Amino acid sequence: MALLAPARTPVRTAADLNRLRAAVLGANDGVVSVAAAVLGVAGAAPAAHVLVVAGVAVLVGGALSMAAGEYVSVSSQRDAERAAAAAGATRADRTLDDEEHVNPWQAALASCAAFTVGGLVPLLAVLVAPAGALRLPVTVVAVVAALVLTGVLSARFGGAPVVRAVLRNVLGGGVAMAVTYGVGTLVGSAL
Repeated sequence: MALLAPARTPVRTAADLNRLRAAVLGANDGVVSVAAAVLGVAGAAPAAHVLVVAGVAVLVGGALSMAAGEYVSVSSQRDAERAAAAAGATRADRTLDDEEHVNPWQAALASCAAFTVGGLVPLLAVLVAPAGALRLPVTVVAVVAALVLTGVLSARFGGAPVVRAVLRNVLGGGVAMAVTYGVGTLVGSAL
């Protein structure tokens, strides 16, 4: 299957790796964070309006948090790269010029956008799924499909093994959803 094969030319520049990392992290975090929140709340209070409010709150808060976190962390990395270049040090046997430094604004915007797109998957699944017992399974299936897709895309763009990336995404997301659903159920029954 061509889709499962690694990319022929993996991403190589610092800017490309920065965008790839921010996009993959943002999309996966969006999918898993919103899904985990929705499923956690569903364990305690499965009413559709409550799930939508929880999903929207996590979507907005998470996207802004990812953007701020990326900006701060990438700014720190860029500062260190510039300091090393100014001191005459090398990175990967050469000095980085200004265009090769990571860009915190690009990382912040990519992460925010990717989180939002990823987070829309479970939120839309909750909104369009039939009411009742099918709502959670439909959401889980949509989330697993999104995690498979982000695993495949990140591996292809990065030139890495696809199966490992997909398994990492699906297992991590599955554990997060199961644990938060269980905690939501326990907390909901205790209230």
